[in-house]
Amino acid sequence: MDREERPESAIEEDGTSELFIAIGEQLKVLRIRAGLTQREFGKLVGYTEGQISALERGVRIPQPDFLDRADEILNAGGVLIAAKRAIEKAQAKARVRHPGWFRDYANAEAQAVSLHDYSTQAVPGLLQTEAYARAIFTHRRPLLDETTIEKRVTDRLARQQLFERWPAPTSSFVVEQSALNRPTGGQDVMKGQLRQLLRIGSLRTVELQVMPTECDNHPSQDGSFILLTPKGRPQVAYVEIYGHPRLITDHDEVGVFADRYGIIRAQALTPRESLSLIEKMLGER
Repeated sequence: MDREERPESAIEEDGTSELFIAIGEQLKVLRIRAGLTQREFGKLVGYTEGQISALERGVRIPQPDFLDRADEILNAGGVLIAAKRAIEKAQAKARVRHPGWFRDYANAEAQAVSLHDYSTQAVPGLLQTEAYARAIFTHRRPLLDETTIEKRVTDRLARQQLFERWPAPTSSFVVEQSALNRPTGGQDVMKGQLRQLLRIGSLRTVELQVMPTECDNHPSQDGSFILLTPKGRPQVAYVEIYGHPRLITDHDEVGVFADRYGIIRAQALTPRESLSLIEKMLGER
């Protein structure tokens, strides 16, 4: 039996997935009617081809500003704009439907004014592409059934709406180079993931750094962790080991993680150096 303590998708739990699937189907019909490919449409609205695909399949929640632009570009006559209120209600349900053991962190992340993530084994969930996330869940042991995999992927993508709100939280990510060298999901999936890192790492509100493998004075061999500051509340830390989460609120203990993260950032490549390294890995430099 799979006893891993991870939340199922809030979207699936309250039945709102059908709403996003229906909106995605409408979006696809309108796009095809306009004679646009997913890539062409994505360029017009400032989204990647993968993001448009996720929206049309209902695994990514459409944001209000996207619906405004899409309605105009696709000449939808207000059909997409009219869906904004229903989407806002569905998102409100999703924020409170996480299981109790995960709810504190989920709420803190949704309200974060700053978020700092150090990842060792894989690209952080908030930065993963759909294909990369699906590869992670598909190959984990014990094996998950297809329905559970889809729920996990949907949940992970939904959390990425964090970057699309304004003001967006100030975010930084330090990823071990070894995680980028591992071709999770195959070469094509990993290339897509590296391009995603270049895109997100170029955002004004995000700083992305790579910890080089040859660093011989590593300050954190204990594993990954996240530091976040919810609006109007003190900073907290979050760690997860083999699917068992822990939200840390004790001031002194959080301070230990904050000090450690500062040293990690100082020893990692600078954001510019990190993006250059990723470009080299893609063969673009």
